[in-house]
Amino acid sequence: MEERHKRILQRNRVNLVRDLNPSDMYHGLLSKGIFTQDMIDEIKSSGIRQDQARQLVRDLETRGSLAFPALIECLHETGQHSLAELLLDGEPQNQPLPQPVHVRTVVRPLPVYSPMDTVKPVQVVIPVYPTQSVKPMPTTPIPCTVARKTPEREFGKPRATGRVRRDSIQSYKMDANPCGHCLIINNVDFEPKSELSKRTGSNIDCEKLERRFKSLNFIVLVKRNLKQKQIKQELSALSKKDHSQYDCCVVIMLSHGTEVCNNRFPGAVHGVDGPNVPVQHITNYLNGQNCLSLQGKPKIFFIQACGGGERDTGFEVSPDEAIGGTGDQTDAMPMSSSSDSLSTQSDEPDAKATLPTPSNILVSYSTFPGYVSWRDTQAGSWYVETLDNMLEENAATDDLVTMLMMVNHEVSEYTANGLYKQMPGSFNFLRKLLYFQALPCQRPIVS
Repeated sequence: MEERHKRILQRNRVNLVRDLNPSDMYHGLLSKGIFTQDMIDEIKSSGIRQDQARQLVRDLETRGSLAFPALIECLHETGQHSLAELLLDGEPQNQPLPQPVHVRTVVRPLPVYSPMDTVKPVQVVIPVYPTQSVKPMPTTPIPCTVARKTPEREFGKPRATGRVRRDSIQSYKMDANPCGHCLIINNVDFEPKSELSKRTGSNIDCEKLERRFKSLNFIVLVKRNLKQKQIKQELSALSKKDHSQYDCCVVIMLSHGTEVCNNRFPGAVHGVDGPNVPVQHITNYLNGQNCLSLQGKPKIFFIQACGGGERDTGFEVSPDEAIGGTGDQTDAMPMSSSSDSLSTQSDEPDAKATLPTPSNILVSYSTFPGYVSWRDTQAGSWYVETLDNMLEENAATDDLVTMLMMVNHEVSEYTANGLYKQMPGSFNFLRKLLYFQALPCQRPIVS
């Protein structure tokens, strides 16, 4: 969409959210080729009418130069003339709108090779515009590897040669500048009453991740040694920020952890005073219901903490596959019950158990639920060191889920004290591929 049209939508966003009836618009925007059915379904799932209107306006800004005139036309077609006139009042008189889009379906056979080298016709839907004539389809058979439709990415990163993805998988918009907020909570020095040890080496993790996510074009905020209540306050403050100009949000928790059973995301992280905050409630602060400006956008959580007190001895492999050292510590605490939850705090309405199942959320754990997570006192945790390396080497070409699979493989090959293993993993509720903005990372100069 042209910048002038984006500015018109942004100036009138309040009126559009308040007055627009999105359900009347879906058929017209679909028939004009502005939205796909998947996009319409996603807008419908965003919530009540106002939420759908907000998401529709936000998505229109990404749909090319014909999106604005198509919006005006649909408003007139559905009787929402006052909104159309409101938007046109901001359009300069010497800048006429492009020709409105009309689409009719023309079905023609396109011969392609089948796996048995026989030619079968394939129906192709061709949009025809008022000033265009329909060109005849080629009669020469075309190999199916050429004729197959390739999905377009929503933003600039080129597709790697030879990589094949399902047509239905899209990519999140990740081209905002800056990309979004990244909150890092680094708990190192625990109070004596907590009976939790100092997390030596965590500052190394924190510095790596702060540097890394700045290089990925995030606004990074680091908070150190927070009590349970302070963790909640920082998450609440993050949820109340206006994220409408950003594309993503990241939360990184570096702390001791424990096993807490919940119906979505297991585990919990401890404040330096001892009490914990369940991971499920950490994610609730930023879900689509509690943080409206992050609706439809990816929310990524990295948890470097133990998932419980069990130590995984793995299974026998050849000696040359074992990696690791003897200076490793764990971030474990014994299992606690789910009674340590936000539901005990009457002033936390965004943590009720009746919230809908989250979407567009990914939680990456340093270890499998119930097991300890290992941290080298000199080099930092296995998980963060590996995650940082993978982001440095692959963020320019690979999506997040693929990189996390690489992290899983790499960490699984480490061994602590010649005996213990660790297996990271993720709870993935993302609906699209996520590619970070890869910028050069400025490493500190060592004299």
